[in-house]
Amino acid sequence: MLSEVVASIIAFSIGSNNTSNAFGVSVGCGVLSFRSALILIGVFVTLGSLTQRKVMETVGSIAHLNGELVLIVLVVSAVMIVLANVKKLPVSSHQAIIGSIVGAGVATGSARFGILASIVLSWVLSPAGALLLAILIYSALEKVVSELPVFSVERLLYLMLILSGVLVAYNTGANELAAALAPVVSAGMLPPLEATLIGSASLFAGAALLGGRVVETVGKGITNLDPLSGFSAQLSAGITVLLFTFLGMPVSTTYCLVGGIVGVGLLKGVRAVRVNLIKRIVSMWVVAPLLAFSASYLLTIALTVWT
Repeated sequence: MLSEVVASIIAFSIGSNNTSNAFGVSVGCGVLSFRSALILIGVFVTLGSLTQRKVMETVGSIAHLNGELVLIVLVVSAVMIVLANVKKLPVSSHQAIIGSIVGAGVATGSARFGILASIVLSWVLSPAGALLLAILIYSALEKVVSELPVFSVERLLYLMLILSGVLVAYNTGANELAAALAPVVSAGMLPPLEATLIGSASLFAGAALLGGRVVETVGKGITNLDPLSGFSAQLSAGITVLLFTFLGMPVSTTYCLVGGIVGVGLLKGVRAVRVNLIKRIVSMWVVAPLLAFSASYLLTIALTVWT
């Protein structure tokens, strides 16, 4: 029962941190109100988590964990995500969760390093791919919209920005939430459908209560976004994560979106990108899984000695 409660807490934490992924750009550009964004998040996160299970299966197969170890993994992950949100930094829930799973798996000798290697490779490729894709999308759209009336362009871009946010919200359920629920489902503590419904509700609660903090960082902090650049960044992230989701790889929507935003920022010139903030985000990309691994490993060893 305690593990299920902690799984709900970590889903809440993902909602508090990952609201920015879906609609941080839209809110930052003034296209959507935060309340409207929440409604769309609730609907499409649930839809994504109900229709995609490949990521859940991949993460659940990284290591064989019992109920006590699952509890350690989830507690470590939830604490890291909440602390990152307090610091207003977008952190990958995947990295916290997978780092924790590997830590427990190494301590018990059940970690599967072949699967881990594929996941780590996908972590490197996905934000780089989103960056390049954002540049291509922005460059192509810039030529198209230059030939349209200004009023038509504005309305079209606003609509596309919302649609790209919907795609990212879907991916949050299909990929981010699936990874968070995988330890509980793989250990047989909850059936997939029940876990999905509880997780979606908890994620929505986290988005509603705490999601506004990281929206400010992603939507406005990295570079100044107009609707065209915001749409290009968001669509590139959505497409990239969806492709990796079909492959069953748990990749970070957070870092794909950051990659997309950096891509459109670079088109405006390096000075348009706030390099110091990017350095802080990249440092979290390295530090988060290592901290999660270390904490989970040490707690697992301590539990083994104690019992």
